[in-house]
Amino acid sequence: MKLLRPLLFIALVLASGRTFGDTVHFSGGSMVIGKYLEIFEDPSGRLTDQQVLSQNNFTRSEGDVPNKSLTQSTFWIRFSVDNAAPSPLLYLELAHSFIHNAQLFRVDAGGTTLLRKFRQRDTFEVRDIKHQNLVFRLNIPKGSTVTYLMRVKGLNQVILPMIVRDQSSFFDASQLNETINGIFAGIIIVMVLYNMFIFFSVGDRSYLFYVLYVLCVGLAQMALSGYAFKYLWPMHPGFDAISSMWFSALAGIFAMFFVKNFLQLEEKWPAGVRITYVIMALYASAGLLSIAGLEMLSFRAVDASGGLGAVGLFVIGLRLSREGYRPARLFLLAWSLFLLGLFLMVLRNFNILPYNTLTTYTMQLGSILEIVLLSIALADKINALKKEKELSQEQALRISLENEKIIMEQNIVLERNVLERTTELRKANSELSVTLTKLKDTQTQLIDSEKMASLGQLTAGIAHEINNPINFVSSNIKPLRRDIDDVLEILSSYDELHSIASVDELQSKMKEIDRLKEDLDLEYVKTELGTLLKGMEDGAHRTVEIVKGLKIFSRLDEADLNVVNVNEGIESTLIILNYQIGNSIKLVKELGAIPSIECFAGKLNQVFMNILTNSIYALQKEKQDGKTPTIWVRSWLNDTDHVAISIRDNGPGMPPEVRAKIFEPFFTTKQVGDGTGLGLSIVFKIIDVHKGTIQVNTEVGQGTEFLITLPVKHQKQLSPVAYE
Repeated sequence: MKLLRPLLFIALVLASGRTFGDTVHFSGGSMVIGKYLEIFEDPSGRLTDQQVLSQNNFTRSEGDVPNKSLTQSTFWIRFSVDNAAPSPLLYLELAHSFIHNAQLFRVDAGGTTLLRKFRQRDTFEVRDIKHQNLVFRLNIPKGSTVTYLMRVKGLNQVILPMIVRDQSSFFDASQLNETINGIFAGIIIVMVLYNMFIFFSVGDRSYLFYVLYVLCVGLAQMALSGYAFKYLWPMHPGFDAISSMWFSALAGIFAMFFVKNFLQLEEKWPAGVRITYVIMALYASAGLLSIAGLEMLSFRAVDASGGLGAVGLFVIGLRLSREGYRPARLFLLAWSLFLLGLFLMVLRNFNILPYNTLTTYTMQLGSILEIVLLSIALADKINALKKEKELSQEQALRISLENEKIIMEQNIVLERNVLERTTELRKANSELSVTLTKLKDTQTQLIDSEKMASLGQLTAGIAHEINNPINFVSSNIKPLRRDIDDVLEILSSYDELHSIASVDELQSKMKEIDRLKEDLDLEYVKTELGTLLKGMEDGAHRTVEIVKGLKIFSRLDEADLNVVNVNEGIESTLIILNYQIGNSIKLVKELGAIPSIECFAGKLNQVFMNILTNSIYALQKEKQDGKTPTIWVRSWLNDTDHVAISIRDNGPGMPPEVRAKIFEPFFTTKQVGDGTGLGLSIVFKIIDVHKGTIQVNTEVGQGTEFLITLPVKHQKQLSPVAYE
């Protein structure tokens, strides 16, 4: 069998190789290999490299740059490189800075070999090649052909521009990137400092909003290009993942403020003010979605806001330009150049334009032209205002005799304008308040939905267990009511004795009551009443025990380090799992007298829950003849500073190769759909955070024991465990 496995794998590779795309024949320089790729989409993200190689539904890429749009799927990319260059050292660049999660495998007859792995949470310092994009070294001897398999997962838009370069071309391209982006950053800094100086000189708020807009545009562009992660926040990959969204949203908001002040929309076109408010509200919603943890929706909101903002500002500029407003013409020209750069970049991403140096930097070029033209427009506006001021002074001197009349007329007009603007602002503020209220309501509904989902998972586990005592109580209500009615009927007969005046009638009535008592069998009714009340009392007592166990298990203070009795946590977990254990599994508890320990109680309850669930699954899945499925749960004081907990079963046990992998994330022996493989990985992390130890004793056919040792006290404060 050992000899057959390599042969089977070779056959699998050869069979799958029949669907490979064309081989990349690399002879030197720089080469975009998008059309040579075959791509397989894994929506679950759980397939291994071996499982992916056995798939026959790889899709051939049609363009130079595959574009998978906004998605959370995992993509597997298969390609072959034939090196005809003099040097065996080649560089493979994944030229999309938003992708930080990638693995590269080499495929050969002996299997797959992991060459390099990048993770989303890695800081920039772990990269062996200090490049803004992910770069892999390929070692391919001249004249050789090597097949590779790459696993890629993005957080938002997945674009796969893959470029193979030799060493000289790679260094030249990196130098060109550094130069262009350095020039871009320099222009941004100069514009920010120059216009900030003018703002402090003239006090025009348009300059302040322009400076904030330019600063956010520069940071957003640097985040999109990967240079912000490289130079500004290399130790914060989590912030880098959302930085472009935040800075793009802020840039859009400040752009609306700038346009509103620069083009004097409140005077020139009041309807344009409402357009800017709507766009700002959309950008703000993207930030709220990001705070709520809905990253994919927040990126989509930014994209939608950007599209609507581009159209809205173009409409505003076109409308005021047609009215002859000079600042609007310069603004429309600047904005059109920016949109042109953005449009060319979109055409490149959809493979309508080729992927080259020019199309790579159209966005930066459009941004620079826009920023420069807007700065010129601001200066032109200041000059225009200055000329208007001089002209108005001359006119004021000529009409000084009519000054009082003009002032009165202007006051009337001003009051009317102020009233109109106040009404418009109130209306706009009212609409904005309604929008914000709807957004808050939506956020509250999402939070409530998430809470209800978690509550549903918890209540489903105890629904079966609590159903029995509740049914027992409800089933006793009907006979209890019948017995009470019988007793009340007898009591009513006794009440009628007060209305009897003669002894004969009294004796007759007493005989009638005796006959009624015999008919209703009063003694049996009294006995049955006691039995029914006892049953209802037992059912209510059982329900109280279940609710108490659930309360202890949930531990609302699980985020705090508290002194907790571990035995209570074990008991509450067993109550929650009682419906799974049932009568098919024997439970033996030997909980010793142990001191309370400092721990995160909710997390320890999760440890007990995961281990016990695995034991129950193993006993129910593989029943062994001649054995009563049994689980032993013990606790004792190991020494003065440590307590020990043992959870053991007499199930099928584990072979050594399984035992070595049980604490790895996503490793599981369960059937598809029965588990994710994260349970024991989480157990290991929780025990490690508590500075404890976990030992697994297992043998095939003899069962499995998990032995946990926990310190009674900790020397330093812990933080709650967090999982992805």
